[in-house]
Amino acid sequence: MNYKIERNNQSHGPYELNALKKYVEDGLILLQDKTIDGQGQISCVRDVLKKNNVQARVKSNGGLFKQISSFGLKLLLPKDSFSFKNLKNDKRLLVIALVGLAPAFLISFTGATVFTFYAIALYFSMIWGLFYYSVFSTNQVSIKKSISLFFLTQLLIFILVDIARIPQIHPLYALTKPNLGFLDHLIGFTFGVGVFEEFVKLLPVYLLIRKSKEPLIPQTVVFYGLMSGIGFGVFEGVIYQLTVNTQLDYNSSFFMNIARLTCLPFLHSIWAGISAYFLSFSFLYPTNRYSLWFLAILIPAILHGLYDTLGWTLPGLFVSYLGVTLLVIYLKNAKDFQNKIVK
Repeated sequence: MNYKIERNNQSHGPYELNALKKYVEDGLILLQDKTIDGQGQISCVRDVLKKNNVQARVKSNGGLFKQISSFGLKLLLPKDSFSFKNLKNDKRLLVIALVGLAPAFLISFTGATVFTFYAIALYFSMIWGLFYYSVFSTNQVSIKKSISLFFLTQLLIFILVDIARIPQIHPLYALTKPNLGFLDHLIGFTFGVGVFEEFVKLLPVYLLIRKSKEPLIPQTVVFYGLMSGIGFGVFEGVIYQLTVNTQLDYNSSFFMNIARLTCLPFLHSIWAGISAYFLSFSFLYPTNRYSLWFLAILIPAILHGLYDTLGWTLPGLFVSYLGVTLLVIYLKNAKDFQNKIVK
């Protein structure tokens, strides 16, 4: 019986069984190659040989060192490819190197200091940034503006929280103390913490859109909101790692340090993305700006407040999931929402 060989959507043959055996031994046909016999039955070379009790031993092209030397030193160490120009233009290499080696370089240059915490936070920010860029970016997105937005948000936190100390003088922050009840916490975390922090994250995005020289579509603004949220989340995470987390036991401290670099910045970015979604429409349809500004703060503030009140419980995790779901649904329904505003 004759067999056709298919590999990479190309057909070869047909070959008799003895020819098939010889080509396998010479390394020209692989045991994994797909076969089609005269009756149209599909199998692979390995099964065909086994079915016909044919043993094929692949030949070796000399010994180990002969095989290696046959590759040539230029192929194994391509010095021409190591030029700075080639390496600089290889974006895939740069991304792989940044993602894989950044922590090692950051730790070696910063040592075990406060800068180490911030350096590792920047690393996780880069991971989130690359992820969001691959999912949400548009032709309008500017990398330079995204990075500027990321650091501007952190500057605002430093000014409003560490210098102006607004959380310490904000009356509703008093309702977030541990010894108070559920309703007090819900009010404090929603209309105190939630409103204030969502406003801080939204302000840099507002300034960016205001200076834009073209109307920005909702997805572009959402991306900028995500970047602002990541900036807020990692900066807040570093502060907590240096203060609150140091007072916890080892297991709790480890868990919270990881959460402050991964899940919590993610949640901050999702809430900021929802804020940015409504903010984008306030610039596209300025006659409805007041209601859209109100929604841009209220909806994420409610999600924020519910999460902070419920914590790491199943209802709290559901609120986290709800935020992600809302953002995705909002983006899917952006055109319908736009048509509703026009009416």
